[in-house]
Amino acid sequence: MTGADVTIRLWAPLAKSAFAVVAGSRLPMRREDHGNWAIELPAGTDYLLAIDDHEPRPDPRSAQQPYGVHGASRVFDTGAYQWQDGGWVGLDVVGSVLYELHVGTFTPQGTLDSAIDKLDHLKWLGVQTVELMPIVPGPGRRGWGYDGVDIYAVHEAYGGPAALQRFVDAAHNHGLAVCLDVVYNHFGPVGNYAPVFGPYFTDKHHTPWGSAINLDDDYADGVRDFICENAIRWLREFHVDALRLDAVHELVDDSDLHILAELSERVDQVRPELGRPVALIAESDLNDSAMVEPRSAGGLGMDAQWADDVHHALHSYLTDEIFGYYVDFGKASVLQQAFENVFVHDGSYSTFRGTDWGAPVSAGLSHRKFVVFTQNHDQVGNRGMGDRPDAKLPGGAVAGGAALLILSAFTPLLFQGQEWGTKRPFQFFTDHDAELGAAVTQGRLAEFSDHGWEAIYGPDAQIPDPQASSTFENSKLDWLELDDPPNARMLAWYRRLIALRREFFPSGGGRVQTDFGDDWFRMVHGPLTVIICPGPRPVVVPEPRTRIVAAWGEVDATGDTVRMPAHSVVVLE
Repeated sequence: MTGADVTIRLWAPLAKSAFAVVAGSRLPMRREDHGNWAIELPAGTDYLLAIDDHEPRPDPRSAQQPYGVHGASRVFDTGAYQWQDGGWVGLDVVGSVLYELHVGTFTPQGTLDSAIDKLDHLKWLGVQTVELMPIVPGPGRRGWGYDGVDIYAVHEAYGGPAALQRFVDAAHNHGLAVCLDVVYNHFGPVGNYAPVFGPYFTDKHHTPWGSAINLDDDYADGVRDFICENAIRWLREFHVDALRLDAVHELVDDSDLHILAELSERVDQVRPELGRPVALIAESDLNDSAMVEPRSAGGLGMDAQWADDVHHALHSYLTDEIFGYYVDFGKASVLQQAFENVFVHDGSYSTFRGTDWGAPVSAGLSHRKFVVFTQNHDQVGNRGMGDRPDAKLPGGAVAGGAALLILSAFTPLLFQGQEWGTKRPFQFFTDHDAELGAAVTQGRLAEFSDHGWEAIYGPDAQIPDPQASSTFENSKLDWLELDDPPNARMLAWYRRLIALRREFFPSGGGRVQTDFGDDWFRMVHGPLTVIICPGPRPVVVPEPRTRIVAAWGEVDATGDTVRMPAHSVVVLE
């Protein structure tokens, strides 16, 4: 069944001719400016593209890949959907409570449509923004999404592009914003046909995945358009509210105008048309707040960025893990540095990297511009067993970490299932062919042969095989866990904390002050004080604020002291 005509565009600046191949017929495309070619095809048409005398290949801008990354593309009319979110005025994602999920493991069915059924839960919990891990097509049916190759399309196993429109529409009608995780720093190793059509890569720079995306070499303008137009398409045609940009430190760009600054500028140009707040959130390993400073001040203009140092400081403090990239963390003084100044490595020596790293956060920069977490896909899934802190820590220690996270001045992010304290892992899983799959499996095993993981898991631990279907299945949430009393208690705790945040800090709040003593840590944020006692010894903490608004454990707050049992936390006003 076919529908309205849709313009298919191909960037192929070096080609002398270009064709759409439909049912074996080569249909000439017309030449346009800036190395582009175009043709109109009816919605629903399966097609391939070819230049000159080359073999037909999938469209690099394909909106749908119904037969996988090697198969024909399908024309999709994004304008055919009848949106029901006309009442949605949006919200400021920066400062909201984010909830990251992986579509394939969030529900038993692993689809966007089945995820819609869980929006009531997220609304009840109090989160405001749903962040989807990458949903673009990649090899096979299962994976994390960071090896995608068709960045304009939606993975067919999740329901394809129409399902994404339905999901965003439903989220908006629940009062929830949607953030989409996008990957512009590389293409996956399987099904990447973009280089057949043009110079999408350059050997001027190299990344962990090989040659870099061409952002500053000959013909880079076409690649930069490819990225910027993709971002705007998600915001405009799919009504997405924010984009999380993966590992932007690998966008190697020596241009006068960095690709992130250009993207920020071009998104600013369409904000009035969109008529609602939208945000660009960068994942960066650089520890440089220029990422989120305005372009007018020499920054890159991102609206927010992830801050891994806060995670590392809090995780190490709670778990005593001080190996690998945790080696410089673990002390209460380091946790204090993270909560008050964001970056632990702000020009100081990073033992793991073997060099000085980072720079101080600019004075006056709001801490709500930094997204922080105690769990996310990386910090759980990149552990050898994909184990969560809940599998190791007492409930009170987990609850304490949650209180510091959610009632901080940062923008907090939760990871699926964290809210009820699930102990189910989130593991690294792939669905490659036999040859590449074997290499991935061996690489994963080698990755955990050092860096101190043996001390965590023991010498006989079996790292899950990424290629095994069981690794994927074991990573799926079990929603029946919500009926277990310990999980119900943890769920109520998270809901209470989120309610307190939205009551006292509806836009994210200001900065915090912290101090600590033996076996306790205190954070003061506006009218609220959070004190945690994560260890096995009870503590007595001098504290003039004694009205308890939330507590985990039998806390006694009388007079000018707070008496706390082991593994406890209290929130005072």
